[in-house]
Amino acid sequence: MEIRKPEQLQNVTSLIIPGGESTTMAKLAEFHNLFPALREFVQMGKPVWGTCAGLIFLANKAIGQKTGGQELVGGLDCTVHRNYFGSQIQSFEAELTVPELACKEGGPETFRGVFIRAPAILEVGPGVDVLAECPVPSTNVLYSSSAVQIQEENSVPEEKVIVAIKQRNLLGTAFHPELTADTRWHSYFLKMASEAGEATSGSIVPAGGVDLSSYDGKPRIDLPIFQ
Repeated sequence: MEIRKPEQLQNVTSLIIPGGESTTMAKLAEFHNLFPALREFVQMGKPVWGTCAGLIFLANKAIGQKTGGQELVGGLDCTVHRNYFGSQIQSFEAELTVPELACKEGGPETFRGVFIRAPAILEVGPGVDVLAECPVPSTNVLYSSSAVQIQEENSVPEEKVIVAIKQRNLLGTAFHPELTADTRWHSYFLKMASEAGEATSGSIVPAGGVDLSSYDGKPRIDLPIFQ
């Protein structure tokens, strides 16, 4: 089910906010008065997964924004850098170590992350679980306190930047799992939705239209769209 108006959120019990152009998405959300409804949805403890631009939406703080900034939904206690890895032509793929995902969903301990003009998570609060990190060259390390790019070669050793986190009912990934054949992140989120449904002792139908009351753990989801 596609969510375009605030009242449509009353018909779903979980939500995916996908990638896209976060500034445009924010302007559309503001135009359709979606922000209050989205914040209420998050605060009610309903599962929400933000990928790429969706991650930016869910962050409590974002830097590297365009002039004037953009409104955020918030909920994830983290600081996100909007275009950490550069422009569209600097998009890339990388093998990510994902022990938590492998533990919960099986399969290899790595996941092929597809990063498209991607953000990155610079800092997280004490209640946030880090699910994946991505190695970055020492000259591309950004710190939220100064947001200054290091120019000198070998000025610091190779660092890792956070690219996937979870905090209570919220999941955030800087990359695009839907562009791979590996569906473990989708299964992981469906189980978050299932657990939320069990907590409220009710049958749960998330935004993708999958009734999880009889969910057997096998991934089967049509990725819903927030616009």
